[in-house]
Amino acid sequence: MDHACGSRSIRSASIGYGRRVPALLAKLRSQDAAVATLRRAVASGRVHHAYLFEGVDGVGKELAAFGLAQALECERRNDGESEACGVCSACERVVLKNGICRHPDVVVLERGLYEPAQIGRRTPETQDISIDQVRTLVLARAAFPPHEGRAKVFIIRRAEELSISAANALLKTLEEPNARTHFILLTTQPDSLLPTIRSRTLRLRFASLSDAAIAEILAAHGEAGDAAAIIALAEGSAARAISLTNPEERAEREAFVEKATRAIAAPDALLGLELAEESKKDKELLELGLVELARHFAQEAKGLTVKSDASATRAAIRFQTTMAAIDELGRNGAAQLVVESMILKLRSA
Repeated sequence: MDHACGSRSIRSASIGYGRRVPALLAKLRSQDAAVATLRRAVASGRVHHAYLFEGVDGVGKELAAFGLAQALECERRNDGESEACGVCSACERVVLKNGICRHPDVVVLERGLYEPAQIGRRTPETQDISIDQVRTLVLARAAFPPHEGRAKVFIIRRAEELSISAANALLKTLEEPNARTHFILLTTQPDSLLPTIRSRTLRLRFASLSDAAIAEILAAHGEAGDAAAIIALAEGSAARAISLTNPEERAEREAFVEKATRAIAAPDALLGLELAEESKKDKELLELGLVELARHFAQEAKGLTVKSDASATRAAIRFQTTMAAIDELGRNGAAQLVVESMILKLRSA
């Protein structure tokens, strides 16, 4: 089975993937401490059997996961070396190409990544990473040695979405994996994981990217004109910064802003309630819409300040209110309630 790794918008920050590049760990920006920890582990031959990479989306957790997998699988890396060669067959197949990880010993788990029939289900995974995915991709393989590589690596995206049954099914394997078997769990919400999962992993924190790193990424994507505003809204996330420059997604974000501003100005709360109800359908789209709304208020505040308009203060408050809603959503707040509360506050601002 191919381990398809495609995903949209903020869900995946696969910067640099799909191109023939040197070792993936060398591509990480502003994560010197995490990279040094991983390189020491590889060089010493003491790579932990289970890592928990934690931090906001778009700061390099996934790139680091595939970078570690690449270093473990590299055919040319000698004992005592910390870096993959980046060009051997194993290294090239670990790099995502068109969203596909082609190395048979690097297995990716993510909610909704596979067709139901591929993991023994009748219905899609809409709420969480199911026990069926864990049984099919992990438990059925964990007892066997690597197919062809030097190690077997399981990368679990958004590990906080593991269902309770799926998490419990992982426990024994996480605690006592076979030799040359490693797990890398990625999460923005480490405290949402079962304590038993957290206790069986080595936690590695990934910091938000610096403004300079975000600026460098934007420049690489040909964005310069509105870079300062994008950097301010990105809050250290490369994925969010890039999503703000994506013209294909801008129409959806602008539609959200238009609905939100109409709800704020409406004589009653009905439009706000309708927007909140609609927002619970797609959390990722909602987050992008909120970021665009914050950007709208930031630009409004700037324009009003230039005119010395006293209403600039109100625009600034609305910006702060929207950013607070983004933070609450990131802490796993219920989408509908987050939007309802935000609209009510914006209407009274």
